[in-house]
Amino acid sequence: MNISVLKSKVHRAVITEANLHYVGSLTMDEDIMDAANMIENEQITVVNVNNGERLETYLIKGKRGSGVCCLNGPAARKGMTGDVVVIISYASMPFEEARSFKPWMVFPKEGNRL
Repeated sequence: MNISVLKSKVHRAVITEANLHYVGSLTMDEDIMDAANMIENEQITVVNVNNGERLETYLIKGKRGSGVCCLNGPAARKGMTGDVVVIISYASMPFEEARSFKPWMVFPKEGNRL
């Protein structure tokens, strides 16, 4: 039996932009993506600490070292610049493997820096 478990979490990143007129997704600094073991096009859940909104979307690589965390397309309606968000991804794995699995956790500093 496989179950879904937390794979990666970026805890309390700050939205730097919201771009309504874009195809859709969340653009995130590639340094943060690497630290959280996340890849481009990976499905994510974004939880907005400021307004309680939750949304599912996918990741797009942002410029490395830029600190970018941009809600794109319809997701831009779920938050605004300055909002604090938690970005989560999950993995499916066998139950016994899940018991000992340790997720990647990233806690960005000011400016979404590592």
